[in-house]
Amino acid sequence: MNGRRAFYAINVLMALLALACSGDDDSGGGGSSGAGGGSAGTGGASAGSGGGSGAAGTMSGAGGTGGTSGTGGTGGMAGASGGDPCRNTAGQLFPTDATWNAIIGGPVAGDSDAVIEYLQNNHDTDARFQVDFSITVLEADATTPKESFTPSDDFYEPDCDPAPVPIVADGAIEGEDGYACESDGDCHLIVLAKHECRLYEMWRANRTDEEFLGGCLAVWEIDRDYDATGRGDFCTSADAAGLPIAPLLFSADEIAAGEINHAIRFIVPNEHIRELMFVRPGTHSTRATSGPMQAPPYAARLRLKDDADLSELNPAAMIVARALQKFGMILADAGNLTFTAKSDRFDEHTWEEVGFGPHDLKSLEWSDFELIEAGAPIDWDSGSCERSAITD
Repeated sequence: MNGRRAFYAINVLMALLALACSGDDDSGGGGSSGAGGGSAGTGGASAGSGGGSGAAGTMSGAGGTGGTSGTGGTGGMAGASGGDPCRNTAGQLFPTDATWNAIIGGPVAGDSDAVIEYLQNNHDTDARFQVDFSITVLEADATTPKESFTPSDDFYEPDCDPAPVPIVADGAIEGEDGYACESDGDCHLIVLAKHECRLYEMWRANRTDEEFLGGCLAVWEIDRDYDATGRGDFCTSADAAGLPIAPLLFSADEIAAGEINHAIRFIVPNEHIRELMFVRPGTHSTRATSGPMQAPPYAARLRLKDDADLSELNPAAMIVARALQKFGMILADAGNLTFTAKSDRFDEHTWEEVGFGPHDLKSLEWSDFELIEAGAPIDWDSGSCERSAITD
């Protein structure tokens, strides 16, 4: 066994021991929050904007107390990186108290049984709990040139930002080998620019030798403590729920490290998303949704139960399961493949190397999850997006 594989094996063993020993020691609060892709089809992301302001309760929490030199205590999370100019802890994007970085500690929602029963009885296609690996996250630096784009019909005002986007040499968008959207999929372009503490996420990007067309671009400031309304209440982002994508993707590098320290992005088809409704930390829904009141609203956060049967999961899948128990998963977009992992194209480790494949979570059942309380659902038709777009 070479050194790197030995290191990975030790991390997997430590993760399994942590899973076996986990109980009620985790502390923190939960909040609430998929674009499908991959070989089984893609889901539609942002589908317009509309609607005023409405408030709902939020639920956020803090991670476990960091130990000496930034080492997390039992059931806690690693301490923040002291030298990170963006205030991001290793393995996370945005400050530690961002909703998707918070350990779930909130109560189960009153309608949890009804929502889980609905999903168990209605969402049972072959794509259920399959993993999509098609979303690429590129990393820019201060030398990366920025390019302006021409807004397409998939760009909405004032929801989306017309700012120039860093274009990484030899980069790629979701589901493609390069920057051209040839598959007519979601074609997300995601660029992390830590030197300016920004995350650029564009839906339906299409950059060719002739032109650069862009759908909705959401520019996120990853050193910012966003409030419950995110980039703007009733506003979309590159995902239909109005959330960022990159901080919810789990990666092969995280599996190799032995832990995932954030919530995970999940999606279901539009017909299984509660019509026009969202909860915090979401800010948006779409007219494509058509699910009944028993269906989960956009940004619903589900937690894997501590007593779920995980006996059929392999060691890599157990690390994902541990994150689903500790941080949960957030409904972020509509589509077919339930889970979204980060493409390994530009990572140190590959999915094959860490032993994780697209079907390795399919032994799970919806009945293994519970819905976390997120406050009263908000009707997207009850308000409209009002914000100042980022232009540079």
